[in-house]
Amino acid sequence: MSQRKKSIFNLNATLLLLVHCFSFMRTKYCIWCNAGSVLVILKNLAALVLVLFCMKLSIQNVQADDKHPHKQIELPAVTVLASPFESHTELNMAQPVTILKGDRLLHKQESQLGDTLSGELGVASSSFGPGAGRPIIRGLDGPRIQILDNGIDTLDVSSLSADHAVTIESINASRIEILRGPSTLMYGGGAIGGIVNVVTNKIPRKIFKKSTGSFEGRGNTSTQEKSGFFDISRSIGNHISLNASGFRRKTNDYGIPGRQNRNEPDHGKKGVVKNSGIDTGGGSIGASIIGSRGYIGGSLSRTESKYGVPSEEAPTIDLVKNRYDIAGELARPVIGFEKMRVKMGYSDYRHTEFESDGEAGSVFANQGIDSRVELIHKPVKGWKGVVGVQVKDRDFSAVGEETIVPKTNSRNTSVFLIEERHWNNFHLDVGARYEHASVDPKSADNSRKYDLYGVSIGGKWQPIDGYSIGLSGTRGQRAPETEELYSNGAHHATETFQTGDSTLKKETSNNLDLSLSKNSGAIRWKGNFFYNYFENYIYYANTDADSNGIADRVDEEGAVDPDGELLVQNIAQKGATFYGVEAEIKFIFKPKVLDLRLFTDYVRARLNSGGNIPRTTPQRFGLEWNHRSGPWKLNLMTTHILKQNKRADLETSTSAYTMINIFAGYTMKMDRSTKLTVFLQGKNLMNEDIRIHNSYLKDFAPRPGRALVLGFRGSF
Repeated sequence: MSQRKKSIFNLNATLLLLVHCFSFMRTKYCIWCNAGSVLVILKNLAALVLVLFCMKLSIQNVQADDKHPHKQIELPAVTVLASPFESHTELNMAQPVTILKGDRLLHKQESQLGDTLSGELGVASSSFGPGAGRPIIRGLDGPRIQILDNGIDTLDVSSLSADHAVTIESINASRIEILRGPSTLMYGGGAIGGIVNVVTNKIPRKIFKKSTGSFEGRGNTSTQEKSGFFDISRSIGNHISLNASGFRRKTNDYGIPGRQNRNEPDHGKKGVVKNSGIDTGGGSIGASIIGSRGYIGGSLSRTESKYGVPSEEAPTIDLVKNRYDIAGELARPVIGFEKMRVKMGYSDYRHTEFESDGEAGSVFANQGIDSRVELIHKPVKGWKGVVGVQVKDRDFSAVGEETIVPKTNSRNTSVFLIEERHWNNFHLDVGARYEHASVDPKSADNSRKYDLYGVSIGGKWQPIDGYSIGLSGTRGQRAPETEELYSNGAHHATETFQTGDSTLKKETSNNLDLSLSKNSGAIRWKGNFFYNYFENYIYYANTDADSNGIADRVDEEGAVDPDGELLVQNIAQKGATFYGVEAEIKFIFKPKVLDLRLFTDYVRARLNSGGNIPRTTPQRFGLEWNHRSGPWKLNLMTTHILKQNKRADLETSTSAYTMINIFAGYTMKMDRSTKLTVFLQGKNLMNEDIRIHNSYLKDFAPRPGRALVLGFRGSF
């Protein structure tokens, strides 16, 4: 038998084994769920054996086919678009960065952005059901994580509450950038914990020789998902490029191993999470005029989404967002400067929260604009830098019987300067930012103004080819958000009664980040170590007025009731410390054929006065295995999440679980530029009862159970 035939045989055997094991687990689930803790251990052992057996088949094939010694393999440099410098790549930035694209992004796709990114180092999800979920980076969430749409704020209300959806789709993204740690110098206080930049093609930046684009369709057995998208670009003549895109996703209530509410195991329908379906869609059109010195373009986009919140109150959220973007770039705009970039986005957002009986509750509206101008100056004594101005304005309102926040205008005006210099094998970045923020409630005389300052210095040193050491320090500040200042009332979607504090001080982050990496050769690794000391950290805290060890509950009117449906949460502000580590090692047995990645991340979040930060991400350990053979690609991801018992006061703990996902794809090349990939995924193969500690819904809405995903993706 030839080596190629052996390769195909081994790969097919692996696929058949995985499919057989999946079928077996499905038929034997009822036995497993009643067998006790011993068989829980056996399930994990079986998973490990499965992984090792598949690895053995692949390694044997590689050893038979590759008789030559490994060469030093270098990773291609990928430019980070969220950075102001075109010279900034994954490899030379002092700040840890991850870029998802291509096949890696394809097999990580979920119904919302937080879950799509939750397998990356240091990233978790707020996981408020399939319709809503924001990324959590190093234990920091909400208004501390800036989500960008091609470098501009998404301008929705997802940062104000966990039940509000992020209004940007990852299914039609060409790439997603994750910057860990403070990025306040470029994007302000909303990036005090990190940045997620979703890059799409809606504003073309080049001339296309012929029409180009991509498309996808997929279905999911657990959610009965039917989703798809298209994206196409073409040029007219030598100076005009056009783009059009659209997407649609529809799901039903998703399946789970047991019952929904773990506090009432005998209550509710078994095997399904009620009110968890979603129906979302949207599209965009864009055009650009492109010349020898740059381009100017714009786009119009619309997103509509209706999704259920799987809480006891079972509300439904119906949202609409219209967005208008302008972007441009000009070389040599004035004497002394190499380039000018201009970006602006305007959003008209509205969503209505419907009660379970269909009656309209609160209506949230947000009209916002985010604009920025960047000028990159010519080198001065080896220093190259960018000076910029950013203006952000937002009119927010919440109208209805359940309104808990007044109409508010928020405005942020910022100036920033970032400089960089290179010396042979050393790279240095320094910068500063000043931001003036104002929050003006229309129904009360308690407006607030804040002066925010940020400074940063970071360096990357390559003492030996392939090895690097990065060290950065950042001091950044954030102004409190509207809900943190002025909330007062029942929030049924999160099942809480929230009270803000209009006297809150600005929040200050003092972050130190150390990174060590080896990015070439057959064995590659990296480790990120961070320490973040917060002054005046803002968070929602449970209360216990009668000191009985049980969190206070109230009725809709705020009256104390031990059996009340709403958990009392008051805004608090104290010093806090976050520290942790992110590490991975990658074994490249054969380049572009077989590799294995082992990883872990850990964050510890404590109040300086004692006690833990609520909803802190538990530690994870993971294994990712990739095998490519001709047109076939196989990915296996196993992640074990530890029990989280380092909980805040009056907070419940969550159990450990193991998530096993597989991806198998076959790519057909139609011609020199057209290809089609057909793929099959298995998710949560062990059918674990998965409850996300970061989620408000962990007690009454676990993650979906075992699922198969079948789909296709093409490009031309």
